[in-house]
Amino acid sequence: MAMGLASGGGRRRRGRGGRRPMSEINVTPLVDVMLVLLIIFMVTAPLLTAGVPIDLPDSRAAQLPNDPQQVTISIDEAGYVYIDDVQVPLGGLPQALESLPRSGGEGPDITLRADRALDYGRVMAVMGELNRAGLNRISLITNSATPASVNNRSSVEE
Repeated sequence: MAMGLASGGGRRRRGRGGRRPMSEINVTPLVDVMLVLLIIFMVTAPLLTAGVPIDLPDSRAAQLPNDPQQVTISIDEAGYVYIDDVQVPLGGLPQALESLPRSGGEGPDITLRADRALDYGRVMAVMGELNRAGLNRISLITNSATPASVNNRSSVEE
């Protein structure tokens, strides 16, 4: 009896292995892995936008939409300028701005991040270089979580 069960009970075997080749692919594990990777990229992508630590000033302005063709220029507390995450050597900002890719004669959108402890003149010097290079679409980046503090003018005059 055991011999009859092991031999297949009298059925004829097909081909060499007796089993038909499987013509379907199970894609469920592939979909699971791809969804996990998608979630990881969705969480980490916003964190990779700028790596220069800057203490941004506060503002109540509305947030602008992100454009993939924008270039981020950062000025840290010491006054060093970074294009995206690459530090620009002193005096090398005009050459670095000339090397930015331009499409249709227009330069990319510029987002300017400047530390709140910086001198206003330093920020204006960088904006002047941007203007001289023909990059006139500049967005100033601020923190929008808290309302901007406004000094009371009457208490200053007294």
